[in-house]
Amino acid sequence: MATTEVNGKICLNPAYDVSEKDIVKYDGRRIDIINETIVVMLNKPKKVITTVKDTHNRKIVMDYIPKKFRLTPVGRLDQNTTGLLLFTNDGDLQQFLTHPKNNIPKEYEAIIEGRLSPLQRRKIKKGIYIGFKEFGQAEIINQVTEKTRSKVTLRLRQGKKREIRRIFFKLKVKLFTLKRIAFSKIKLGALKEGEYRELRKSEISLLRKL
Repeated sequence: MATTEVNGKICLNPAYDVSEKDIVKYDGRRIDIINETIVVMLNKPKKVITTVKDTHNRKIVMDYIPKKFRLTPVGRLDQNTTGLLLFTNDGDLQQFLTHPKNNIPKEYEAIIEGRLSPLQRRKIKKGIYIGFKEFGQAEIINQVTEKTRSKVTLRLRQGKKREIRRIFFKLKVKLFTLKRIAFSKIKLGALKEGEYRELRKSEISLLRKL
C-alpha cells in the first residue's frame, strides 16, 4: 500500500497543510509543487517499455528523459509501437489528455502487407469487434501503396489497449510496423527515434483545447 511521507514521517492526516519547506514523498517518490507545467515529447524506440520503473531491467521510456524533469508518461505505447509519447508534471493535464470522454485524437502510421480494400476501410470506420467486449474504430486518413506494402494513416479517438493491432489482426491484415505521429494537434515532425524535446508554451496551450 502506498504511503505519504512529510519530512521523513508517515502522514495520515489528509487535511495537513503542506508548506513550501516541507519534503513530501508518495510511495517513495518526492513530490514537488508545480510552479510551471512542463510537457516533453519523446520519439519512443521499439522494444522500450512505457513505465516509470521495471523490475526486469528492461529498457524503459524514463531512460530517455532527464531525471531533472520529474515527469510521468501521458498514456502509453506498447513495446513494439514507436513514435510520439508525451510526458508531463501536470496531473490535471494528464487526466484531461487520457480520459476517454474527451476523445483526444491520435494519429498513427501503419505499414501493412497488401492494401486495405474499400470493405475493410468501411468496417474500420464503422467499428469492428476486437474481442473482450470491445469494438475498434478508426478513421483512415490516407493510404499509399508501393509494391506489396501500404502505408496507412489512421486517426483514433478512444485508444483502447493495442486497438490498431487488434483491428488488423481481426481483419487478417499483416502489420509490419506501427508509429504514432500525432497527439491532438502536436505532431512528431522530424524528431529522431530516441530523442526528446520540450514543448513550447503555445503547444501546451493547444493540448488544453479540445
